[in-house]
Amino acid sequence: MKYLFGPVYSRRLGHSLGIDLLPPKICTLNCVYCEVGPTTELTCERKEYVPTEEILKEIDQVLEQGVGGRPIDVFTLTAMGEPTLHTGIGEIIAYLKSKTDKPVAVLTNGTLFFDPKVRAELAAADIVIPSLDAARQESFERVNQPASMVNLAQVIEGLALFRREFRGELWLEILLVRDMNDSVEDLVALQQAVRKINPTRIQLNTVARPPMDGRARPVTREKMEQAAAMLADGYDGRIDVLIDFQAIGEKREGEETQARKQQALVEEVAAMLQRRPCPLEEIDKALHVQDLDLTRDCVQMLVDTGRIEKIAHNDKEFYHYVNV
Repeated sequence: MKYLFGPVYSRRLGHSLGIDLLPPKICTLNCVYCEVGPTTELTCERKEYVPTEEILKEIDQVLEQGVGGRPIDVFTLTAMGEPTLHTGIGEIIAYLKSKTDKPVAVLTNGTLFFDPKVRAELAAADIVIPSLDAARQESFERVNQPASMVNLAQVIEGLALFRREFRGELWLEILLVRDMNDSVEDLVALQQAVRKINPTRIQLNTVARPPMDGRARPVTREKMEQAAAMLADGYDGRIDVLIDFQAIGEKREGEETQARKQQALVEEVAAMLQRRPCPLEEIDKALHVQDLDLTRDCVQMLVDTGRIEKIAHNDKEFYHYVNV
């Protein structure tokens, strides 16, 4: 499918079937922490960037055929850029609500909520998750690098208006970047914005994946705890800290261990192929890997470095060692 993907398991939403509304990467912001790279078209112009009719056809296909028996807990409208730039978003939400009883969520940066049309189009969603990383202009520009037409005061006012009009749940995500939007002054300004918006819940996050800008670094655990405490002052809703600092450490250690294991397997594959050419499945079975994708990755690493080559014999693919 071209526009629907997943379902992907999300800690926040469960098994989420994503609906991508834009080509990469059209957005109102160029956030330094973005994991999908820099914005190629920085704009606030709303239009039908991809055919709405094609998205609806893919939705019908999923509803009729399923996704290989995998569960779907929620339909999530998203994009590599800003999904509310797509003028068909309201039609897509309404179509989903008419065809399924699954909840509909929207992931957005919230910059266009000042527009009554955008607020009206999102009204039928069940969960809307906008972001607000800074409530001070200089920090907003530093972290989010907005299009020239984006006005921070207007963004905050738009979020507050939407919250008052919206009958679903509004989860406000705040992502802190070290030395960019995490000062006491920044947290005080965010505290005031939170009181004005009064979201259903707050989701506090920091840089966890490779960012677009290498200067974007995660804040410390202590800073996250300070931020959570300050935002809780005068706010009665729930605050979720999305980042698990212990898990990050464990993940890095796990990735390093996995990398060492993979490198060891690469050498085992090379040693085996020095003795005789083998097809991929035989390599996997002989070395007791029992993970064809991992074996394929190791073989490809050897191909890429010129240590082995792929040859065809009797309509079968073999890999053999290259004597250099």
